[in-house]
Order: sequence, then C-alpha cells, then structure tokens
Amino acid sequence: MRSLWVRLILLWIAGVDIRLTLLAVPPVLPQIHRDLALTETGIAVLTGLPVILFAAAAIPGSLLIARVGARRALIAGMLLFAVASGLRGAWTSIPLLFGMTTLMGVGIAIAQPAVPSLISVWVPDRVGLATAVYVNGILVGETLGAGLTLPVVLPLAAGRWEGSFAVWAGVVLVTVVLMAWCTSRLPDASGGPHIAWSPDWKRAETWRLGLLLGGVTAAYFGANAFIPDFLRAIGRPHLLAACLTVLNASQLPAPLVAGLVASTAIGRRGPFLITGTAILASLGIFLLQRDWSLMLGAGLLGFWFAFALVLCLSLPPLLSPRGEVHRLSAGMFAIAYVYSFVAQLVGGAAWDLSRVPATSLLPVGVGTVTTLIAAVTLPRSSDRGVARFRRT
Repeated sequence: MRSLWVRLILLWIAGVDIRLTLLAVPPVLPQIHRDLALTETGIAVLTGLPVILFAAAAIPGSLLIARVGARRALIAGMLLFAVASGLRGAWTSIPLLFGMTTLMGVGIAIAQPAVPSLISVWVPDRVGLATAVYVNGILVGETLGAGLTLPVVLPLAAGRWEGSFAVWAGVVLVTVVLMAWCTSRLPDASGGPHIAWSPDWKRAETWRLGLLLGGVTAAYFGANAFIPDFLRAIGRPHLLAACLTVLNASQLPAPLVAGLVASTAIGRRGPFLITGTAILASLGIFLLQRDWSLMLGAGLLGFWFAFALVLCLSLPPLLSPRGEVHRLSAGMFAIAYVYSFVAQLVGGAAWDLSRVPATSLLPVGVGTVTTLIAAVTLPRSSDRGVARFRRT
C-alpha cells in the first residue's frame, strides 16, 4: 500500500509540473506585452505555440520513450521544460522568449506520452484511479500557475516577469530531483533499439482516441479562449472574472469523482456519451445568457471537461500492451492538439465573419459532437473491450 501511494504521489507531481510553467504566462502577459512591445498577433503566437508543439513533438517523444524508457524520458522532458522555462526571462528579448517557449513546449510534449506508459507498469490494476490522480495534478498545476503568480511569485521576483519564470522553474527542478531519486526504485516501461516507437496510423484506436481527446481539448481551450470576449460582447463584463474562476475551479473535484467510479466508468462507451451530452446541456445553459445561467453553465462545463479528460487519458494503458502504450499515446496527443488548434481558429473565424458572439463557442459544440461520434465505437463493457483491443 505504501508503494502504491508513492507511485500515485509521483504521478500527481508530474501532472502539476506539466502545467505549472505553462499557466504562469497569462498572469504576466500585460507586462510582457509592455516590455517587449508585442502585437496582439505576437501574444497569440506566444500562447498558442506550446499547443502546436505538443502535437509536433509527441512523436519524437515516443521515440525517446522507446529508446531510453518512460522513466528517463519523463525526467528528461521535465528537466528540459524546467530549464527552458526559467531561461525565457534570462534577459528581455523576443527571440529568447520565443525560442525557450519552443523548447519548453518540446519538453512538455516528451513528458506527456511518458506518463500513460508509467501508469501501465506502476499501477496496471488501477489505471482509472492513477489517471484521475494525474489529471488532478494537471488541474492543480494550472490553478497554482494562474493563481499564485501575481500575488506570491511576482513579489518574490522583485515584480519582474522574467524572475517569476525563474521561480517557477526552480520549483519544477526540485521535483525533477525528487522524481529521479524515487523512480529509480520503481519498474519502468522497457526501452531499447528494437522497440517500435512510431504511432500506428493504420490502427483505428489511434484515430479514435485522438478524436476523443481532440474533441475534449478543443471544447476546453475554446471555452477558456472565447468566454471572456463573449461576455464583453453580450454586455456582461462584470461576470468575466467570476465565470473564469468557476470554469476552472469546478474542474478540481471531477478527477476525484472519476477516481471513485473508475472501475465501472473507464474504457466504456456509456460514460463518454453521458459526459458529452452533459457538456452540450451545460453549453445550452450558458447560452441562455442570464447572469445565473452564465455562472452555472461555466461551472458545469469545467466539471465535465475535467471528467472527460480522465476518461480519455485512461484509455492508452487499457487498450495497448505495456510495450506499446507510448505509441498509442503519442498518436493520440498529436491528433488531439492539431484538432484543437484548428477548432479554435474556426471559432475565431466564425465570429469575425458572422459578427455573432455565440459562434465563437463552436469549438465547444463541434468538439463535443466529435467526442460523441468517436465514443460510439467504444465497447459497451470495459472488460470485454480491453481484452478485445489487446488481442489486436
């Protein structure tokens, strides 16, 4: 039991670190905008660059996992994004900021597919619980990065955004040392020159999981990206801070709930169909455009986004043999983040062309419908489904 708790804590720490440095950027964007004289396009590229890199570097990350093992790949990815994140503010320079942001995105993209591989060997009998703990770490990392940068970290950095990046990088570096020390005693997903690494693009599960996660990711990022301007456009700017807080805070209990029902919910069609329907219903409540419905809809959206994320990230360890989890994970992440990026562009273009604010939330609706369509082909029973997929 003690060993199980150690493994779960390490997975939680990995989740925190994977989002911590990324979400430390939005709070200091006004300072960056001012000091570097960035245009709005430059700000958009800065915030969107990591998402594209998550897709582009997922496959090289799979290669690294296949060669050195998931444990070393995770540590290498964490070390890379910690150092790169800290160097983003080594001096005030646009090339340095964008260059180190690129390396940070590569590091995160390497670490992400390593985690499902480790889950498959660390806690093979409790994949749903382990994934829920990991996702909880991701959400806590987002909350800490977004919530503590201005009131806590920025004063520690003498009010400089460059220093705030260094402070958060130092936190991650400490956990990298802890991860390296603790995981040396734990089993690893095997690596070697003869282990396959490239995603199997002909395998239906690669595309099914990519679209499942892509739909959820598009809905989540689309809501966060467009709800602020949507609220301004409909004359509710006073609800902006409250809606964003509710949207993100309501995610925190979702992994806990998912962990409690993991044995019956993970790997099955029904929970995805229920979750997708709930997201569409929540979007409908939000679009009623009453003060109470905007708050309630945002809270429900956040909860169901996080619940769906646990369902998606639990699938690679369930649907692949242990030595191939990294391949399925890399393909899933690559497809998902490309889909999410394109969906957000479509949402923005739809608003620009139609001048109807509600069209900006198309990524939420279209992404959720995509997830529902992909979920229809999942098995009804998790036990039969896992056995069937692992035989193929």
